[in-house]
Amino acid sequence: MTAGELATPEQEAALRTRLEATWAHPPGLRGVLTAVDHKVIGRRYVITGMVFFFLGGILAALMRAQLSRPENGLIGPDRYNQIFSMHGTTMMFLFAVPIMEAMAVYLVPLMCGARNISFPRLNAYGYWVYLFGGAMIWIAFLMNVGPETGWFSYVPLAGPEFSPGKRTDFWAQMITFTEVAALAVAVQLVTMILKQRPPGMTLSRMPLFLWAMLVTSFMVIFAMPAVMLASSFLISDRLIGTQFFNPAEGGDPLLWQHLFWFFGHPEVYIIFLPALGMVSHIVTTFSRRTILAYPAMVLALLANGFLAFGLWVHHMFATGLPRLGDSFYTSASMMIAIPSGLQIFAWIATIWDGKPRFRTPLLFVIGFIVIFVLGGLTGVMLASVPLDLQVHDTYFVVAHFHYVLIGGAVFPLFGALYFWFPKATGRMLDERLGVWNFWTFFVGFNVTFFPMHLLGLIGMPRRIYTYKAGLGWDLWNLIASLGAVVIFVSMVIFLVNVVVSLRRGRIAGDNPWEASGLEWATTSPPPTYNFLYTPVVTGREPLWEAEGSLPVMGGVGVDRREALCTTIIEAEPDIRQTSAGPTIWPLLAALATTALFIGSIFHEWAVVWGAIPLAAALVGWFWPSGPTRGQVARAAAREEVA
Repeated sequence: MTAGELATPEQEAALRTRLEATWAHPPGLRGVLTAVDHKVIGRRYVITGMVFFFLGGILAALMRAQLSRPENGLIGPDRYNQIFSMHGTTMMFLFAVPIMEAMAVYLVPLMCGARNISFPRLNAYGYWVYLFGGAMIWIAFLMNVGPETGWFSYVPLAGPEFSPGKRTDFWAQMITFTEVAALAVAVQLVTMILKQRPPGMTLSRMPLFLWAMLVTSFMVIFAMPAVMLASSFLISDRLIGTQFFNPAEGGDPLLWQHLFWFFGHPEVYIIFLPALGMVSHIVTTFSRRTILAYPAMVLALLANGFLAFGLWVHHMFATGLPRLGDSFYTSASMMIAIPSGLQIFAWIATIWDGKPRFRTPLLFVIGFIVIFVLGGLTGVMLASVPLDLQVHDTYFVVAHFHYVLIGGAVFPLFGALYFWFPKATGRMLDERLGVWNFWTFFVGFNVTFFPMHLLGLIGMPRRIYTYKAGLGWDLWNLIASLGAVVIFVSMVIFLVNVVVSLRRGRIAGDNPWEASGLEWATTSPPPTYNFLYTPVVTGREPLWEAEGSLPVMGGVGVDRREALCTTIIEAEPDIRQTSAGPTIWPLLAALATTALFIGSIFHEWAVVWGAIPLAAALVGWFWPSGPTRGQVARAAAREEVA
């Protein structure tokens, strides 16, 4: 039935008042520290992730300034090693994965017609752990204790013999630290998508962004433990004298590469798959038609997730592994281009068959298609062992993974930020500034990174802080550095657009793009409780198919926080589950976790003593609590009046 059939306008107004009281945030600083609303946590994740993005960009600008001319003395070798290590670490661990999960934290509950995410307190804990872990490594860097062995920290270079001091220890603990947050979000998203979809949203009607996040979350759950295990082995070698990577004592340095890249290559798709889901929503909305080949698109996402775990040795062709193994991973590296190519053809066909409106979000999608195809072509080239051996550890590889990661993730991300900005703020970003933002970013990106292919082919190695004149590298490095200036201008335009639009941007209305997704069925920005009634889905594009009032259902609690759970396949109403309210315990647990990880960098017994406050915080977190007598009496009175 429709909302109008469930209640009169007066009853709806009273219902809104009761829901606002039930889902309200505590006021002031207490509300900031105890918030568990997925929208609040999601916004914090996005803002924090973008801060790390800009910090990583500043480090990239410093590297390009150093390499803009030969024998430059702007930055010394030690500081340069820290800068390029922090740049990669920040972009991969503190920006790329968290920002994609951040978008999901905000959007997935809205796309599921829910009032909050599945485990609100775990969500808050994950954010605080992510924030404290990122702050820890950046404070260490500013104190000249930043990592110096690259974002991959290969042993034995990262071992105690070649990297004394605490620099690599901070890096290793940051990896374990921040991946806890990634796993926390992944568990929530899997639960949310499988058990809290709205009635009628069967698996065959799920938005492609939900499919992308479901596959991504399972990939996080299977991939992240590998790198956490590797970093734990590394810090054990460094702090307590284990020998996991010391061949003289029976260890193996290649064990590090296998563990790291078993996570590292799936991580590329952990970053990339959410972007594919975003692209599908943008293409659908601005082409004014449903996505073509939906079943094939879903299967392509599943294939990407599966195949991503079968080609980590793609990064290890130069390590002397058996040639038969190399042929297997070459085949897998080429096969994974098939599902990605299928999706690109489906988007192009959807745009071609629709009535496209070339607004800023769609411009970023078109830029993504162009750049990602180029990055995919060089990826197929690197899958060939003879070529890979020639260009391994050269700037050709740098160019390739920037085309894949920036083209495949950052361009769709900016399109998504323009697309969903009015959902979160109620205001539109300026279209003219958006177009300037796109073109300066597109041109600057290609001017910066395309010459790096040529630098790699003529022999410039990675991770060098200077080079001799007359090697043929001077001009291409200067051009790449000038392109970085254009990217900087693009980011300034984006920041100006955000700041100005937040203050004076055009009021968006509830659904300014006339989109079809369920997240647009509520106000922009949404109220604390998201939806007045639980929406009911009758097709893949619910708002377009409703043609008026969206079907809804009642029955979910009003005077206490409740979530509706549905069956996994058919999304039929199953049970009602209590949803946790605001509390300080996730923050206290995150602080205890931080103390444990930082303390263990200096002494192994900190793991034991640090577990005590962490256990105390978890006891407080999970201690059973119920409504007070006054709350019960007020709820009973409201029910009687109703």
